[in-house]
Amino acid sequence: MLKILNLEAGYGQLRVLKGISLHVLPGEAVAIIGANGAGKTTLLKTIAGVLRPRSGRIMFNKQDISIVPLEKIVEAGCCLVPEGRHVFSTMTVKENLLLGAYHRQRNGASADIASSLKQVYKLFGILEERANQLAGTLSGGQQQMLAIGRALMSGPKLLMMDEPSLGVAPLLVKSIYDTIANLKREGLTILLVEQNARAALALADRGYVFETGQIVLEGTSRELSDNPEVQRAYLGKEYQRIDE
Repeated sequence: MLKILNLEAGYGQLRVLKGISLHVLPGEAVAIIGANGAGKTTLLKTIAGVLRPRSGRIMFNKQDISIVPLEKIVEAGCCLVPEGRHVFSTMTVKENLLLGAYHRQRNGASADIASSLKQVYKLFGILEERANQLAGTLSGGQQQMLAIGRALMSGPKLLMMDEPSLGVAPLLVKSIYDTIANLKREGLTILLVEQNARAALALADRGYVFETGQIVLEGTSRELSDNPEVQRAYLGKEYQRIDE
């Protein structure tokens, strides 16, 4: 579904991504883990069209989207839940959700929008309860749910998420990850950037480890979880797999 070849990107004179190549297959959940400043967020922004690559190719469903406008990337089915959520605080929960379906509204897909809204409310019951509440008055965890729900309203084929556990209470982190796992079981393809490596690897099929804009390790979640360097740097010395 997604194939990235020798991707270079950055900000001004700062070169952040240094020849990144990776892939995501349909129905997979793939985790990107690494320290702050490793280039994880830059990768997602470049795929989503927020940043333009300096070189390399981004193939999505066999289409080169390297220089495609952001809105066309969303229409193609590639959607990003950004770090920090970025909900519209002075708009209601429902208005935020409907904004996620903006391109579908233009295409007259009202039935699809209604179906997606019903699905989002089923996943996050609190959003239906607070549909008319201003988004800015929600808790951090509820705003994260709203950001995910808004992305789902676009009808994505690939859902990219940047640090969904950041600034969220532990109890809600579990709820959010349970929902992401349900989306995966339903066949949605997921690319997940997380500093919470335990949660990311528990959910994902495969993963990549980033350091200073490069991939230094890749493998199945089990392989990465069992890797002593990954355990030391990201999982802690006392890490043990749940299935052991």
